Amino acid sequence: MIAAKSELAALIPSNTAALFYDGFELAAREAPAARLKGMARTHARHVYRTLRRKQTYTGYYTAFVNLAKSLEALGLDVRINDFDFARANPSHPICLNGYASVLEHVRLDNPAMFGPGDFGPPPASPKLREVNNMRIYTKPCPWICEIYRPQLGDDVRPMFVAIDTDDWQPASAAEKSLDFIVYDKIRWNRAERERDLLEPVLHHLQSFGLSHTVLRYGEHHLGQFRDAVKAARGLIFICEHETQGLAYQEAMAAGVPILAWDEGCLVDPHQMKHAPAGLQVSSVPYFDERCGVKFKIGGFEKACEQFMARRDQFRPRDYVMEQLSHEAGAKRFVELYCELFNEPSATK
Repeated sequence: MIAAKSELAALIPSNTAALFYDGFELAAREAPAARLKGMARTHARHVYRTLRRKQTYTGYYTAFVNLAKSLEALGLDVRINDFDFARANPSHPICLNGYASVLEHVRLDNPAMFGPGDFGPPPASPKLREVNNMRIYTKPCPWICEIYRPQLGDDVRPMFVAIDTDDWQPASAAEKSLDFIVYDKIRWNRAERERDLLEPVLHHLQSFGLSHTVLRYGEHHLGQFRDAVKAARGLIFICEHETQGLAYQEAMAAGVPILAWDEGCLVDPHQMKHAPAGLQVSSVPYFDERCGVKFKIGGFEKACEQFMARRDQFRPRDYVMEQLSHEAGAKRFVELYCELFNEPSATK
C-alpha cells in the first residue's frame, strides 16, 4: 500500500525538494547573463522544432517535468534551478537531472543524487562523489543499474519516471479507427532490422488488412503521437532495448496494449563495453501480462495472432496506475531523497 500523500511529504524536512535540470529545454545557470542566454537558446530551439513538426522536448525533459509534477502533487515545494536556496541551505540535498552538462554547471556542496538523466559512462561516475558530492545515482530500471554496479556498488539505484495518467487518458471505443501504431525506434543496424523485422511486420499487417500508421522516433510531433494513440487499438513497439520507454508507457496509460519486440540482447556499443557477461536487457522493462505480448525476430505472426485474440482483455492502464503513476514515482523519489538527510555530509 502506497503511503498517503501527506505522510510522504512529511518525510522531507522543510517540505522542499531542490531539483536542478540542464538540457536543451532549460539551462541550469547561476549567473544572470548565462541564464538569459540559455533561455534565448531554449526558445529558439522550441520555435525551430515546432515549425518543422519535430519533437520539441527530449525524453530527459519529459522525465524531469513528470518528476516535478509528482512531487508537487504531494504538496512539496519544488525548487527548480534555485541556486540561492541551495547555497543558503548547504545541508539540504539536491537532485541533479538531465544531461551530463548539469554536472559542470551545478557545483554545490549539498549532498546530491542524480536522476533522471545521464551522468556519463561508468568509469567516470565515481569521481562525482568528490566533485559534485554525489551520494545516490539513479537509472530508470534494474538492468541498466547492473552496468554501473562494478563502479558504484549499491549507490546506483533504479528509479523509474512517473507517467502522467491524467494527461494520458483512454479514448472511447467509438474514437478507435486504427488497429496499430507501429512505433519505429530502431537505432542500430537499421538496414538489417528493416529487412528482417520492420518489413515483415508491415507485410503481415497489410496481408491481414490491419490498419496501421508508422511513427519513427524523433521524426514526429507529440501531437501526431497523441492523435495516433487516441485512435489506436494497439501499439507495436520496435526498439532494441529501453531503460524505460516513455512512449509505450504513455500509450499503456491511455489504455492501448503493446505488442513489443523484445529480443533481450544488448546492442548499444557504448554500453556493451561495460556490461557484465550475460546481462539480460529488455525493450519493455516495465511490463506484465496485463500490458500485451512480446515477440522476437521471426515470431511476429504468432505473437500478433495471440495479441488479436486477447486484445480487448488486456489492462495496460491498470498496470501503469499501480506501478508507474505519479504517486508511485513520488514514493520512490522520496525513499531515495530522504536517505540523503541521514548522510554524514548532509549534517556538516
